[in-house]
Amino acid sequence: MLSHPFMVRAFEAGSVIAVACGLIGYFVVLRAQVFAGDALSHVAFTAALAALAAGLDLRLGLFAGCALFGAAIAVIGPRGRADDVVIGNAFAWILGLGALSLTLYTTSSSNGVAGVNVLFGSIFGLSRSQAGLATAIGAGVVVAAVVIAPPLLFASVDGSVAAAAGIPVRLLGVIFLALVGVTAGEATQAVGSLLLLGLLAGPAGAAHKLTDRPWLGLLLSAGQAVLSLWAGLILSYNSPRLPPSFSILAVSTGLYVLSHIRPIRVPKAHRNSVAFTRK
Repeated sequence: MLSHPFMVRAFEAGSVIAVACGLIGYFVVLRAQVFAGDALSHVAFTAALAALAAGLDLRLGLFAGCALFGAAIAVIGPRGRADDVVIGNAFAWILGLGALSLTLYTTSSSNGVAGVNVLFGSIFGLSRSQAGLATAIGAGVVVAAVVIAPPLLFASVDGSVAAAAGIPVRLLGVIFLALVGVTAGEATQAVGSLLLLGLLAGPAGAAHKLTDRPWLGLLLSAGQAVLSLWAGLILSYNSPRLPPSFSILAVSTGLYVLSHIRPIRVPKAHRNSVAFTRK
């Protein structure tokens, strides 16, 4: 399997994308911002098609559009958290722009493959340059997530106390949702805009069921995301009729279901969040 360059690129870039999704997804679930992640999946579709319709690189629309939208809804929301009413209104507007972008792109180009790839992912079709860029951006997201993890955890658990302790809660919220946007752009290349929420929320949701310890939860979330991607790629390679996006999300969903059947929880650690952030 690894004698094929496209499989090697899929594993290399996909693994970094999965780690980024696992780490960022942990905080998406902790902060109850899954709806924001869902909105960003539609932003990924709209922004990518808008870039294609304008004759630009698809990735420029993906990353710029998702990051800017994520930061924007954080700025509008209270304390850097995206408000559901704001997201709902922006959601409808983004879907309308997506329909317009799709019409403009399909009427100006005979290439419909790019639109399908945005919707359902194209991890087996990553070129060397695309895989390299995805790996570099994913690594940057991972580093940023680890750096802001302690104060972000404190702000997520108790924003008022965190603000009183001098933590820039609002700025952290804006940075975090911008990172969610970049991660959404990354994950779109692997599983597509329609399914990226599963890679963000599935492993993270399972990790929250298994433990309340923050660092262990982050590790479990990232590990399950990588496991889902590896298993999905192997399944798709051995069963060509299975799209990789479907296989990846099937494994991710299966792990989430298993975490409900037999949760292995440790004593709650949220009460020690202040101590955690100061270590």
